[in-house]
Amino acid sequence: RSSLVGSEMCIRDSYGSPVPPHELTKLRGDASTRSYFRIRCVDPAPDKPASLIVMQLPEDAFRSDEGGKAAAGERLPFLEVAELLRSKQLPVPAVYVEDLDNRIVLLEDLGDLTFEQNLRGISRAAWHERYGTAVDLLAALHERCADLPQDSIVSRRSFDRELLDWELDHFREWGLEALYGALGEERSAIIDDAFSTIASEVAAMPYGFVHRDYQSKNLMVGPSGDLTVIDFQDALRGPRVYDLVALLCDSYVSLDLGLQESMIERYAALRRIPAERLRREFWLVTLHRKLKDAGRFVFIDRVRKNPDFLQWYPQSLAYVGRALEQTRGFGRLEALLRQVIPGFSGSVEKPASCLE
Repeated sequence: RSSLVGSEMCIRDSYGSPVPPHELTKLRGDASTRSYFRIRCVDPAPDKPASLIVMQLPEDAFRSDEGGKAAAGERLPFLEVAELLRSKQLPVPAVYVEDLDNRIVLLEDLGDLTFEQNLRGISRAAWHERYGTAVDLLAALHERCADLPQDSIVSRRSFDRELLDWELDHFREWGLEALYGALGEERSAIIDDAFSTIASEVAAMPYGFVHRDYQSKNLMVGPSGDLTVIDFQDALRGPRVYDLVALLCDSYVSLDLGLQESMIERYAALRRIPAERLRREFWLVTLHRKLKDAGRFVFIDRVRKNPDFLQWYPQSLAYVGRALEQTRGFGRLEALLRQVIPGFSGSVEKPASCLE
């Protein structure tokens, strides 16, 4: 049985007094600095849920796990974005209790079936339909959040040039030099030039609402196959294609190019964007995002002492290789990556953990 400071008070707020018999179980939290627990109540009242999810916040709950400036405001980002998305009739978990003094939020229990797990339980032939559902929801999310007030937390945060540069440097520091040693002056110059071009082109793209991590682990699948969006606290303004990249170049799932292209066209049609223009944006943002992800997985191992994500380093770089093939113009960067990273891009091995 796990314990959690403040949980009894939160349960009382949800179920009333006296607190009903219950069990508290710690859940796997992946790379987040937040901790998660499940409360299961025995014989709850008919109008009360049988289980709830407890989100335990870190001490610095207003700081993003993914870099960038914290948005000024008194409202917790998760709660503000949840309220925003709910107001747009988008599927997000219900919030039952906010106890920020104890850094606890009680949420609707959506079960344990993620989009990623759902994919692994069905045939590859059925993936097209499943991804179609996720793309349709994403297009609806972007359409409904296209015009937000200036005081919205999303409007107050942006993928500015500083953040774009930081994410690429995150790969340089952790995805390259932490594993393979200092690059040296000549190779550093090649990286500087390529990264500057990538960041400049991404910064010049049309911007809109960005969930920032719309991928298979952050979509929960309901009993009828319906999807609910979670982990949206880092939402901000960014490249309009960013979330589509997060979904279709998800490091946890290997997608073939044909399915990716089909879903790019589907999203483009739903958003009334010329498909060829969106495709160019897609692969440039893929190049940026997947470099960052590769570095992030090493960072999580080296700094947070969690080696679980190193297994996805190779898949991230496989998508980097595909993006380089689709974009062209980055031949010197591709040559450098081939020189430094053994097996780049399709045969990269999982890096050794700092704990080994």
